[in-house]
Amino acid sequence: MSMNHIRPWRNIERRKSRQIMVGNVPVGGDAPIAVQTMTNTDSGDVKATLGQVLAAAEAGADIVRISAPDVAATKALKEITKESPVPIVADIHFHYKRAIEAAEAGAACLRINPGNIGDEKRVKEVIKAAKDHGCSIRIGVNGGSLEKHLLDKYGEPCPDAMVESGLDHIKILQDNDFHEFKISVKASDVFMSAAAYQILADATDAPIHLGITEAGGFVSGTIKSAIGLGQLLWMGIGDTLRVSLSADPVEEVKVGFEILKSLGLRHRGVNIISCPSCARQGFDVIKTVETLEERLAHIHTPMSLSIIGCVVNGPGEALMTDIGFTGGGAGSGMVYLAGKQSHKMSNEAMVEHIVEEVEKKAAEIEAAKAAEAAE
Repeated sequence: MSMNHIRPWRNIERRKSRQIMVGNVPVGGDAPIAVQTMTNTDSGDVKATLGQVLAAAEAGADIVRISAPDVAATKALKEITKESPVPIVADIHFHYKRAIEAAEAGAACLRINPGNIGDEKRVKEVIKAAKDHGCSIRIGVNGGSLEKHLLDKYGEPCPDAMVESGLDHIKILQDNDFHEFKISVKASDVFMSAAAYQILADATDAPIHLGITEAGGFVSGTIKSAIGLGQLLWMGIGDTLRVSLSADPVEEVKVGFEILKSLGLRHRGVNIISCPSCARQGFDVIKTVETLEERLAHIHTPMSLSIIGCVVNGPGEALMTDIGFTGGGAGSGMVYLAGKQSHKMSNEAMVEHIVEEVEKKAAEIEAAKAAEAAE
């Protein structure tokens, strides 16, 4: 639960779910909402795929999914899982034997799509492999690949059909005494996804993986995901998520964290509050923020920074951030530390100075955490 006793209107009460493990990452229960992404390289290319995994992990990904469409991919998976700093989910479509091979190769989780994995006998073989190798399973229902009997029953993909598909496969897992599973009901339609997830949240206590599938390019996909995932997270639904973008996987991780940060559900790195800029700005706000985002990407410590172009809103925003800079004209602005005016700084030297202040503050926060842990 995200509790704020001073500002109760910020509180989010998370749905109660069972907790499972994806490798060493807890998912569900009171665990932090995990951020996932997926590689888009040739899965048989160990170097390229592992490079994306490492980049995603550095950006903050808790879990990375890799498609396993053929034997070359599952063979490469064995080497990738050994080197990966985060758990790997093997994405399985059509051929259940790839799931068995992925489990043997060290995958922490097997993602299977009920609409195309095959009959119940094949699913049972996948369950046995997961049990034998300590894998969890994600039931990944997709509005674009529902089972024929459900399309015949409902006439078209719809929330009820998606949830029925998911619950049918939950029953198969539970009937085979397998409970280490999470579930998703994704669609490219925001309305369909949101409705399906709300129905699903009431129908099971399994951890829920959120996503708007095939959301689109960086800008449109980010907006669609923020609308769909944001409202569900605000309702307390969701234990892990992936933002699906036609973009670099690192961008998916960044957007996922920004969605969680905006709701106070996860905190990682510097949260920059900045104005859109206007004729009142005392310095080039847009260029400054772009530069600072790049220069501060290495900071993982949660903290806040306000960059405001003028004194209309600048002082007020600075009161609520760890570090702030407000444009004041005449080539300089005011630096705020812990919400209080500290000193003036020239626009020319401002970026370097802010980077130094942020690094200093991050070091102080980390030292305090270390001291507290040592007590």
